[in-house]
Amino acid sequence: MTNLKIIKKGLVPYEEAWEFQRQTHADRLAGEIPDTLILLEHPPVYTFGKNADQSNLIDPKDAEVIRSDRGGDITWHGPGQLVGYPILNLEDHKKSVSWYMRNLEEVIIHTLDHFGIQGARIQGMTGVWVGDQKVCAMGVRLSRWVTMHGFALNVRPDMSYFGGMIPCGIKGKGVVSMKELLGTNIKIEDVSTPLIQAFQSIFEFDHILES
Repeated sequence: MTNLKIIKKGLVPYEEAWEFQRQTHADRLAGEIPDTLILLEHPPVYTFGKNADQSNLIDPKDAEVIRSDRGGDITWHGPGQLVGYPILNLEDHKKSVSWYMRNLEEVIIHTLDHFGIQGARIQGMTGVWVGDQKVCAMGVRLSRWVTMHGFALNVRPDMSYFGGMIPCGIKGKGVVSMKELLGTNIKIEDVSTPLIQAFQSIFEFDHILES
């Protein structure tokens, strides 16, 4: 029997959430807690991945700027964006980074499909796209096969912040939100439930434990 613990934390500063991830990662590695999915939002913040090109930040505006230990280039987080940090021990699933990333993408594709949005992958790029616009960015870190960091799904954020950077260091492609795609004022709460259901299904958890 496999359980998935869900922790919803609301709006949390990036570095506070990062420290919470580190503690949760240590607890999972020690076997003190089951696999865990942390769902939250951040105040406006630009984060650089380990190998990011800092020239991809054009104008930070009023947002924080933080160098993270995740993979990937630059991204932005802010209110109206559903951020998910899965802390999973892949020893209990499959010891494959590519398998894990494709499954994360599949969770988002299923979630979007719930709202009638056709999300897809683009060969050679991470994340989930609608046409040539990214709706969900991803960047992860693994330590001893336990995952950290994760995904950021644009539900209804202030999209003007994306103009302050070259998202993920990729030129010639855009970004989009679910609100723009649907033409309705969708809420984070509307998306979190189908996303949890998709996560449970794709990663084949038996039970959900909500805290």
